[in-house]
Amino acid sequence: MSSTPSDALVLYGQSFDSRLLLGTSRYPSPAVLLEAIERSKPAMLTASLRRQTGAGHASQDFWNLLRQANVPVLPNTAGCHSLQEAITTAEMAREVFETDWIKLELIGDDYTLQPDTLQLVDAASRLIKSGFKVLPYTTDDLVLCQRLVDVGCQAVMPWAAPIGTGKGPINPYALQTLRQRLDVPLIVDAGLGLPSHACQVLEWGFDAVLLNTAVALAQDPVQMAGAFADAVQAGRAAWRSGAMQAQDHAQPSTPVLGTPFWHQDKNA
Repeated sequence: MSSTPSDALVLYGQSFDSRLLLGTSRYPSPAVLLEAIERSKPAMLTASLRRQTGAGHASQDFWNLLRQANVPVLPNTAGCHSLQEAITTAEMAREVFETDWIKLELIGDDYTLQPDTLQLVDAASRLIKSGFKVLPYTTDDLVLCQRLVDVGCQAVMPWAAPIGTGKGPINPYALQTLRQRLDVPLIVDAGLGLPSHACQVLEWGFDAVLLNTAVALAQDPVQMAGAFADAVQAGRAAWRSGAMQAQDHAQPSTPVLGTPFWHQDKNA
């Protein structure tokens, strides 16, 4: 975390050097996870309290690994299917991790892992009133995302595709509409499979991406983590540079004026 970096990612008033957030599950080994963290240098690491507690010694090893990584932890409520379950898990995570940050996941469908759009806003509102810095995982529905902002979410995390599919942005229109209409940081969470997917959403003006499966299940997770980190930087630089507008017809890259007559089209 940094206080005055150039072009920093700012969430709830705090600045981060990186625009990549990284999940911590499904890696081949703890050593590989640590190497992936070192290579990608993420802004935060996500960790599920429900999936990591109850494993005894293994659970303690996991907490020690997170401390060793020396990266801010973003606890999440993965696996929660009810409003009260999500709130209780968030409160437990605040005690365990000693942080007010929470990635709010409230699952409504076990097949697609789509968020429960009917309870998500209420859950976010209650957590914010309890002092949490809520980053809600949501669909790309504009009205739902706007309601999350209305209740106090200072950033929103829409999916690009269902969790773990790696399909990339399946509804570019919806995502680009979100970016045009919402004046808060937007972090694409879920569904990214390739570094080019991350680059693309950053080119559209999204502020960051959250990755897990695309890195953890790659044949070389460390190299893939680096590829995503580089892609995020390229996408952000492209967005800040102001890309040219696409044209319907070919345009000469070299102007006719000032070139020898024998290089000019005689029919022009």
